[in-house]
Amino acid sequence: MANRTERVQPTRARTPGRTPTPTRGTRRGAGPAQYLPILVFVLGYLVVTAFWPIPLWVAGLYVAASVLCFIVYAVDKSAARANRRRVPEKTLLLLGFIGGWPGAIVAQQTLRHKTQKVSFRRPFWASVVVNLLVFAVFATPLFALLATWAERTLP
Repeated sequence: MANRTERVQPTRARTPGRTPTPTRGTRRGAGPAQYLPILVFVLGYLVVTAFWPIPLWVAGLYVAASVLCFIVYAVDKSAARANRRRVPEKTLLLLGFIGGWPGAIVAQQTLRHKTQKVSFRRPFWASVVVNLLVFAVFATPLFALLATWAERTLP
């Protein structure tokens, strides 16, 4: 029987008082929970559409923006690996804001891109919240109520 040698995984130096960072091959915060905002949005969209019909082009806008956003994230990831010029973060945030955030979430998780950078994650999630608020205002009678209130209140 031949001797088998075991591969030893390199270990990272440990700083006292700090928890070790994950080694290669592990992902922190990944999994089905990351896709929950997309699921909640789709269900909310269906509920809103059941009560107040939304034009089909709105769904088309979200799908097109999501596909475009995924592609741009992939281009940025490729540029990062090849040390080429990157896509500005403002562009990624703008694409997410205009409705591409579901595609951005899928890209972040499948490509492992922009998942750890807190200075990007905070504005990203803020843009998602703003997008959802804008959607809620325009897709429900809330917009009509606000318009009526503005007509009565503003001179």
